[in-house]
Amino acid sequence: MAEPYMRYKDSNQPIEVRVKDLLSRMTLEEKVGQMTQIERDVATFDIVKTYNIGSVLSGGDSAPFPRAKAEDWISVVNGFQDGALSTRLGIPMIYGIDAVHGHANVFNATVFPHNIGLGVARQVSLLFLFVIDAELVRRIGAATALEVRATGIRYAFAPCIAVCRDPRWGRCYESYSEDPEIVREMTDIIFGLQGENPQGSLNGVPYVGQREKVAACAKHFVGDGGTTRGINENNTVIDTAGLFKIHMPAYFDAISKGVSTIMVSYSSWNGVKMHANRNLVTGFLKNTLQFKGFIISDWEGIDRITYPAHANYTYSVLASIRAGIDMVMVPRKYTEFIDILISLVKNKHINMERINDAVKRILRVKFTMGLFENPMADTSLVNELGSQAHRELAREAVRKTLVLLKNGKEGDGPVLPLPKGRSKILVAGTHAHNLGYQCGGWTINWQGFHGNDDNRGVTILDAIKSAVDTTTEVIFKENPDQELLNSEHFTHAIIVVGETPYAETDGDSQTLTMIEPGHAVISNVCGALKCVVVVISGRPIVIEPYMAHIDALVAAWLPGTEGQGVTDVLFGDYDFTGKLARTWFRNVSQLPMNVGDQHYDPLFSFGFGLTTNRVPDSVTTSAVRYE
Repeated sequence: MAEPYMRYKDSNQPIEVRVKDLLSRMTLEEKVGQMTQIERDVATFDIVKTYNIGSVLSGGDSAPFPRAKAEDWISVVNGFQDGALSTRLGIPMIYGIDAVHGHANVFNATVFPHNIGLGVARQVSLLFLFVIDAELVRRIGAATALEVRATGIRYAFAPCIAVCRDPRWGRCYESYSEDPEIVREMTDIIFGLQGENPQGSLNGVPYVGQREKVAACAKHFVGDGGTTRGINENNTVIDTAGLFKIHMPAYFDAISKGVSTIMVSYSSWNGVKMHANRNLVTGFLKNTLQFKGFIISDWEGIDRITYPAHANYTYSVLASIRAGIDMVMVPRKYTEFIDILISLVKNKHINMERINDAVKRILRVKFTMGLFENPMADTSLVNELGSQAHRELAREAVRKTLVLLKNGKEGDGPVLPLPKGRSKILVAGTHAHNLGYQCGGWTINWQGFHGNDDNRGVTILDAIKSAVDTTTEVIFKENPDQELLNSEHFTHAIIVVGETPYAETDGDSQTLTMIEPGHAVISNVCGALKCVVVVISGRPIVIEPYMAHIDALVAAWLPGTEGQGVTDVLFGDYDFTGKLARTWFRNVSQLPMNVGDQHYDPLFSFGFGLTTNRVPDSVTTSAVRYE
């Protein structure tokens, strides 16, 4: 007997017709299942099928097993998809992952520079106007999408469009800049991830290209980068005008570019938790901006509406769903969430109109992604993971993210670029030969990794060895003693120091110092030799006390796996072009301090960056204004 005709299964029907038809066939239990996102480590075929689960994710520490290959990821994703397709209505699930600087939680993936670096990848015109290299982030977005698709995944929790106003915040490296205009321009990465929405598309309607693209997620709505003292998940105290001038603008751009989903912030605005802020989530995003994609919570985000977290979960579910959150990243206590939400609806605490709005949005994105026509992943793109073309793109990005902050002591000539043909070079510092440090957080693991064994890439030390002439001897000592410094007749030293990897609250810091023995290495080595100091960090850190010792200083941020991008510029194959997208403070007592502030006395101003080609190289403070 032939299967009866169902409009939602007909790809020739308009998406809104398909959504309406499918929604009309769904039970409350099926609808609530679609609103539920669970972690891979609690998901099974049977659970996805039994509870009609709408989405599965891999959190920051959730690979199928260490060093899993693309084919392994595909097998896992397809196993869950089989469960979804076995449900009564066969609604495919959507699998999500944090691909915030490339598909960096996956072994062998290309790890691009974190956003703090990409924000500096720009030139300055003769009129002192910023020309943002948005084309670069588009290409990075496209490469990231290919690598995510290579593992069978169709949804990336990126980009982060926070405006970090205080570097003490542990997520500052996920922000492109303290300047909302730079962050707005960088939303072009959405075109790379999703594809460019066609001309004439209705504003707010999600768009996702097909085989090589993923659904994107603008995050974290809103004000996450403005919390008091940079404390993660804390309170952003600012008036409405300030919120809309600094933290909101990039959401206008993301929505106009067809972003599929928006993730809500853990933080509060003037004491109101964003996960419970109906005025902004429903009133502004959905009603004023006419956003038609779906709004997703952060990991256990609704739990943290209360303090302690999960203290009154029924209230958390009620407040968040009423606020307008459509999909909840539960991620593990899914039966509790499902049971509570069903009960709240049946007891008329949440109306069916609100549930239908959420499910319509989720289905709209799924239809837009082509999931109903092509739900299963295949292995046709596996060679895109960590491809040479993507590594070359990452290397280019590294070159453009470096900022030259000092180039020679007063009265001396420039130190950079370095000659490749010197007799003997010393390489020192904790970060010179440590791929994990080079990549930062959200790499392989949530908090990143240490050492060189957990991913494939090129450390800065190996890049130096590759860059210099074959006759040049390179000696590496992480913390060289005075005997070595005095006995080896080095022509100069390259010192690589900075922060260890971190993510979220673990990265909050009120001191912003490099790890030991970084200070001692700078003092000892630069006291004996002409030295170049390369700082690997997710934000500006305390450096002023050591400036007198340093001959040349380079901010390399968190460059990722392609260390040769650093040496391309150190040794003069390419010029330094990066300009600070963040103010570099003198001491932490000045924080928060941002360009345009009344009392603005930085060590290096926003927009500063020396070049190695004699082009005018800095932007005056007055060049950037807030009306």
